[in-house]
Amino acid sequence: MGLLSRKATCNSHGQDSSYFLGWLEYEKNPYHHLHNPNGIIQMGLAENQLSFDLLETWLAKNPEAVGCKRDGQSIFRELALFQDYHGLPAFKKALVDFMAEIRGNKVSFDPNNIVLTAGATSANETLMFCLAEHCDAFLLPTPYYPGFDRDLKWRTGVEIVPIHCTSSNCFRITASATEEAYQQAQKKNLTVKGILITNPSNPLGTTMTRPELNLLINFITEKQIHLISDEIYSGTVFNSPSFISIIEALKDMNMEKNNRVHIVYSLSKDLGLPGFRVGAIYSNDPTVVSAAVKMSSFGLVSSQTQYLLSVMLSDKKFRNHYIVKNQNRLLKRQRKLVSGLEKSGIRCLESNAGLFCWVDMRHLLSSDTFEAEMELWERIIYDVKLNISPGSSCHCNEPGWFRVCFANMSEDTLELAMQRLKSFVGSIKKHNHQELEKLRKESHVGKWIFRLPFQSFNEQDQR
Repeated sequence: MGLLSRKATCNSHGQDSSYFLGWLEYEKNPYHHLHNPNGIIQMGLAENQLSFDLLETWLAKNPEAVGCKRDGQSIFRELALFQDYHGLPAFKKALVDFMAEIRGNKVSFDPNNIVLTAGATSANETLMFCLAEHCDAFLLPTPYYPGFDRDLKWRTGVEIVPIHCTSSNCFRITASATEEAYQQAQKKNLTVKGILITNPSNPLGTTMTRPELNLLINFITEKQIHLISDEIYSGTVFNSPSFISIIEALKDMNMEKNNRVHIVYSLSKDLGLPGFRVGAIYSNDPTVVSAAVKMSSFGLVSSQTQYLLSVMLSDKKFRNHYIVKNQNRLLKRQRKLVSGLEKSGIRCLESNAGLFCWVDMRHLLSSDTFEAEMELWERIIYDVKLNISPGSSCHCNEPGWFRVCFANMSEDTLELAMQRLKSFVGSIKKHNHQELEKLRKESHVGKWIFRLPFQSFNEQDQR
């Protein structure tokens, strides 16, 4: 009999995904402009480091919030003592006001329906425990965040069934693909308990359209299942079309109090505070809220963190200034990445949100296979020294797509990354041209069409 549990010894965590392996390679050889200029540049981490100065300026002007004081009096003892699982009322009120402002105040949130969690990871897992049994299934549109294989499945035993979306319609969700995924789950004798979406999408960097949201609402209503809308990137929408929250779509359909729809939120992306571990579940189902509050005892947000952020997010002037300024900076940085990639002959899916772009490198593959995708990914990590996330780690069913992050580094570092990539693509083009000339000479034939190890941009497939 083993001394450890199957959970401790199994390999179902997802840590062997290329998404996480890229992080490991980066950690062995991290880029630093002075100490390690030839190291790997981290472009696989969706962190927002563009607006720290706005936060730091506010903190400098509000030392009482940092020093655990209120009206000049210390509240250290109050914060140091054990707090109720429900969280500080002042923080929950400030958080729902912030969520409403991000959504243009078109909708409002009841602070009694929100549950605080230690980040969105904890929020999503808690909802799995609340809504599904071991071996039940949730449908997820592809491509999806690689961490969901850990967050949703590892401890809960819930299965993920993909809704396959394709580049033919810019990876939009369709009724046929959703129904097909539902039928596939049934063929596997899985009980489908719901659908989980990320809106804005990680990794696509796009917001969902109203027809997509309406489709999903109608689908879960027909099937009598749940819908989880992970909206942790809602404040990063930097271009049109504007963001439509699932709760806004429900309101427009006179279904605002639907208790089968749940929202996950976090301050990790919109405020750039992943280290603060602040997440939330919003639900109109009192049983879900009650159960989630009990489960939150395994991952509470510290009282000091709640107090600091309650003061910060209650500052309406700062809140508005930060949202606008941060979105403008994200737009500028995204355009810089897209422009740099275009100089190398690489295109992206058109995006309007998030901290990353969904990058099309299909023309650089040696063949239309996931093996070729991994070969290219390894060359980019070890030769170009950039860590980007291959589409296969996001369960994309088309080889050659990659998620590339742009907000977790300085502008100079991004420029260096684009220079490295341009040199790499240039070497491929040169190699392909030389091989083509060699083969033509050896064949003594006028015009042949060859499939080279890496296709030139003049002869690439137009896919």
